[in-house]
Amino acid sequence: MPDNSSEIILHNYPQSPVAEKIRVSLGIKGLDWHSVEIPRLPPKPMLTQLTGGYRRTPVMQIGSDIYCDSLCIISELERRFPSPTFYPTKDAGLIWCLSRWTDGAFFDLVVKVVLGSANDELPEDFAADRGRLYFGADWAEGLKKANAALPHLVSQLRAPFWALDEMLSDQRKFLLGEAPAAIDAQIFYMVWFMRGRWNRGPEFLSQFSNLVKWEERTKEIGHGNMAEMSPQEAIDTAANSEPLMVEATVDEFEPQGLKTGMKVSVSPDVDGGEQPVEGTLAHADTRRITVSRKDREAGNLNVHFPRAGYRIDIL
Repeated sequence: MPDNSSEIILHNYPQSPVAEKIRVSLGIKGLDWHSVEIPRLPPKPMLTQLTGGYRRTPVMQIGSDIYCDSLCIISELERRFPSPTFYPTKDAGLIWCLSRWTDGAFFDLVVKVVLGSANDELPEDFAADRGRLYFGADWAEGLKKANAALPHLVSQLRAPFWALDEMLSDQRKFLLGEAPAAIDAQIFYMVWFMRGRWNRGPEFLSQFSNLVKWEERTKEIGHGNMAEMSPQEAIDTAANSEPLMVEATVDEFEPQGLKTGMKVSVSPDVDGGEQPVEGTLAHADTRRITVSRKDREAGNLNVHFPRAGYRIDIL
């Protein structure tokens, strides 16, 4: 069996917009990677065997280190592969803060338009799963409200897209200048989602001519160099690896009283009805939390999450 312990493995499926963000990010850096296709809907047993319960898409694996959430994935790709950088200007901190909006309120608005416009046409199991993630426990009512409010929701989308279109009117190639950056991937995936999954998406986007030209340039970046991998090969890769050593520390201003060696659980701070990931706290700081766990087949694993957007409970 070839040694895949240092190779990038992305657990994803083709229709996932957030996975498209990471696929474009891999293209920006021109990286080689393996794609493991996962189910669109739970259960996802071979994925959660690696994560300990986390089932959102995508998940990145390198050896037996598992990176959950696109924020954590982009951060790790920049750490391991710093050139070309995701942050070609001196505004990395500002871009990181902006990404909390693009992945939060902005993406939620896009999802409400896409799912709300489909409403009754959505397969029942898909509507129930995604509805719970984006509309909460009363998801059916949330979908109905989104459908009824579509003109308003679309009007709210026009404002940020108009601002982006104006920004691109100076003929820059990408959002920060001549080189593509993380923010290009973070905006592109929403445009990609709207164009492909909303029946009025192409019509809506056509009013933003500069944005459409930027969309084509970003699309031309591609996804790097991808090869298929089976879920079992990914588990075997983890089993034949050991996690990278992480600094076993908690920073001095830690507000939750966390200490390394504690038993903790980690879950998204917006309830989507998901299983928390439990394990031993290996590291925590302002940006990341790392939990160590062991799986009977996959072996020793470190599962990494961004601190922003995730809840940590002491067990």
